[in-house]
Amino acid sequence: MSSPVLTSHPSDAEHEVLREIERRVLWLSSAIIHHANLVRPNPSGLKVGGHQASSASMVSIMTSLWFRHLRAQDRVSVKPHASPVLHSINYLLGELDASYLPRLREFGGLQSYPSRLKDPDPADYSTGSVGIGATAPLWGAVSRRYVDTAFSGAGTGRQYSLVGDAELDEGAVWEAVLDPGVADLGEVVWIVDLNRQSLDRVVPNIAADKLRGMFAAAGWQVITLKYGSVMEGLFARPGGAELRRRIDDMPNPEYQRLLRCDADELRHRLPGDGPDNTAIAALIGNIDDNTLVEAIANLGGHDLEALDGAFASIDDTRPTVIFAYTVKGYGLATKGHPQNHSALLNDAQMRDLAERTGGDADAPWRGFPSDSAAQMLCQQASERLRRPERTPQTPPSLPTDIGRTPTGTATTQAALGRVLLDLTRAAPDAARRVVTVSPDVSSTTNLGGWVNKVGVWSPSERRDWFADDAETILHWRERPTGQHIELGIAETNLVSLLGELGATWSRWGQPLLPIGVLYDPFVERALEPWSYGIYAGGQSILVGTPSGVSLAPEGGAHQSIKTPSIGLEQPGCVTYEPAFAIDTEWALLASLSRLGKPDGSSAYLRLSTRPVDQTLASVPADPAARERRRRQVVAGAYALRRANNPDVTIAAMGAVVPEALQAAERLEQVGIASDVVCVTSPDLLYRAVRARQGHESADSWVLDQVFPADRATHLVTVLDGHPHTLSFLATINRVATTALGVTRFGQSGSLEDVYRYHGLDTDGIVRAALDLSG
Repeated sequence: MSSPVLTSHPSDAEHEVLREIERRVLWLSSAIIHHANLVRPNPSGLKVGGHQASSASMVSIMTSLWFRHLRAQDRVSVKPHASPVLHSINYLLGELDASYLPRLREFGGLQSYPSRLKDPDPADYSTGSVGIGATAPLWGAVSRRYVDTAFSGAGTGRQYSLVGDAELDEGAVWEAVLDPGVADLGEVVWIVDLNRQSLDRVVPNIAADKLRGMFAAAGWQVITLKYGSVMEGLFARPGGAELRRRIDDMPNPEYQRLLRCDADELRHRLPGDGPDNTAIAALIGNIDDNTLVEAIANLGGHDLEALDGAFASIDDTRPTVIFAYTVKGYGLATKGHPQNHSALLNDAQMRDLAERTGGDADAPWRGFPSDSAAQMLCQQASERLRRPERTPQTPPSLPTDIGRTPTGTATTQAALGRVLLDLTRAAPDAARRVVTVSPDVSSTTNLGGWVNKVGVWSPSERRDWFADDAETILHWRERPTGQHIELGIAETNLVSLLGELGATWSRWGQPLLPIGVLYDPFVERALEPWSYGIYAGGQSILVGTPSGVSLAPEGGAHQSIKTPSIGLEQPGCVTYEPAFAIDTEWALLASLSRLGKPDGSSAYLRLSTRPVDQTLASVPADPAARERRRRQVVAGAYALRRANNPDVTIAAMGAVVPEALQAAERLEQVGIASDVVCVTSPDLLYRAVRARQGHESADSWVLDQVFPADRATHLVTVLDGHPHTLSFLATINRVATTALGVTRFGQSGSLEDVYRYHGLDTDGIVRAALDLSG
């Protein structure tokens, strides 16, 4: 039979085909969860979980979007608890094999929440951490624009977020909405599933008017879909204005209670005891029971005609938010129940659902007949949404060593800016792929020279009103060819954008080399979205600077303690904490070389503002010896000082390496010979140890070169961070050890005073070595 073509103004017959798909999506999404929890064997008895009610509230919205409005160039971030709806739609589109439908939350099956990398079917964005998936399309839109202006080929397309109303409680949402650059993103559309329930309850005051006002004040187009066509029809009758006012004014819990009522109870409860009760009672008294029960739940988020109108009215010159009122559990026996968040339908309820939706409880994954109008529409949608295959470009080659040997006194933070500038001369093709991001700290993190060189990215050129000011040092030249993106002060926004910039190689085939720079103490503030970006396939470099108690005058609030541990423990990421400028160069170049490819990884560099005499690095002059040193730096550690017959080894990292060298000289004066090892990556050393133990695959040669068994001695470890970060080094040769570091909140003071307070000073290292040797 011929396939109906859905026009911009579909007929009733065309919408009925869409409703048939809508019903099948409701059935499939519910059956996926039902099978995982109540059909599939579960020997452990551990709860599997899933969210039938949360999925049901999104069925109409997602059916309308995928089967009528979505285009191949568009991308969608699906709210975490609606993942079964996404899988159901992908199955109907032919993008997911039926064998996966019984495997929700099973090892190797469908993930708990949409995952770009782990699910077998398409997911544009990984979601699951509340608020992060909601904001990701904002940064995806920025990344698409950046790629298109810099290299072309990213095209256009809307970035949709399907957001649960409870997600709007997350501060990350408002940090993103309020960033000044977001108001220019016309391709962004958020659809808020306004079901007015959280996990535990009906939210008493969802304050939708206030939320709408906040979006409008941020420059967003605001569209509200509150009631569906059935309810709007009632409002047009005599008594309808009074009924609308009554429902608008009632508290959310009272409205939700009405959803649990039959027709007789509705006629008793709905009029209320206000002055309009007589008119309302007269109106609903003339409505048949089924229509009345249907009408009370007829909200805009479940009305396909209303959704059509909302999507058609989107203004693509600014971001849009659609508040779609819905019922949690719509179409299920649990609809509107305040505790339905994790509730599961029983077998009898599932059979009833199958009967009402055209599903089959005994053959739940049955598709539409091949000659049916519904199957034809699924095929049309599949063809419309098919994206061209993109072969990711290979990132430009990078040098491993620019060749500079720093002298004098310098900081590792300043070395970052120097390496970026050197890269523009040594490898211009690779440098063109570098994009830096910072939350209003470019000048204070030594990116000023780089920003002056490459300019600030903007979709359109903006006039620099200070270009003729001779006293202006940092030049803010905004243009489409710029390579630095400056956000507001929110670190969450920075790492979220960093993750999306790091995913452009897989989205549009254009690899970028993104570097985000922020104050190291605030890595912890940004940790979750940063980690989530890595989980979702974003490959980037995060630079935390300045770090540690070496930022002595700033005091405890700005002295990071736990960040070395974070770098060591973060999956998908290599961490470095260099002591010298040359180490910074080599580590940064190695980190850049890992970006923008299928087997790539992210990196975290912890840098310092402590000035250090660069001659202490003792960089070998012989080319072969220099290359050996570079390989060791990149692999995690190198020997900085070797004694003839060492009694103790001092393994130091980062800013405290000068104290370790001074301690070794002092110890030699009292007859204790000391090796000094400069650790550049505790992360890679730990992986090497685990590889030796057979726990993972990693290179371990650096252990033999830097910690050879024939030089095994007592071990003192020291770093400007928590001491446990390096304490594992004692297991390499099973030696006696003591670990120095920071375990308390810091203090303001001079560097000498603060180091002494934490036992990081030369005296502290000497005492620790004497205690071991004695």
